Amino acid sequence: MVIACMVGLTTLRVSAQQSEEDRAVVELVRLLFRGMQLGDSAMVRAAFTEEVTMATVYRDKQNNPLINRESSIAGFLKAVGTPHSDQWNEEIWDIEVKRDGDFAQVLCSYAFYRGHTFSHCGVDAFHLFRGKDGWKIFHLADTRTTQGCQIPKEIQRKHQQ
Repeated sequence: MVIACMVGLTTLRVSAQQSEEDRAVVELVRLLFRGMQLGDSAMVRAAFTEEVTMATVYRDKQNNPLINRESSIAGFLKAVGTPHSDQWNEEIWDIEVKRDGDFAQVLCSYAFYRGHTFSHCGVDAFHLFRGKDGWKIFHLADTRTTQGCQIPKEIQRKHQQ
């Protein structure tokens, strides 16, 4: 795993040694995905600040670029907590963390699977705030596509049936 951390105005890439703060930021993102996998909307909610914005960038059937914005995670939480037959698995790699004081950004590639069936891939971008309760996500943006995905072989093997 590659982690990048902000030191002053310089980004340093480190792989073996991560700072404790970088690990805390990444673990919060993993908590979100674990909650999605378990269908646990309370666990997912715990990863976010009270007010959250979300955005998805994608292309429609005519290949036009679109952005869908949401100013609430209520619909997302309802979808996570509503029983569904397949487990939701969001696999991430190429994780980069940049921090400056109480602000952090996590950028990573991802592939989303319903059970073991591939759904889509893209890039997740998280903005986090460190308050009195620790790190929380206040903005999440992602891209979504089903083509040209370069998913690591170990993740592909994990989801083969």
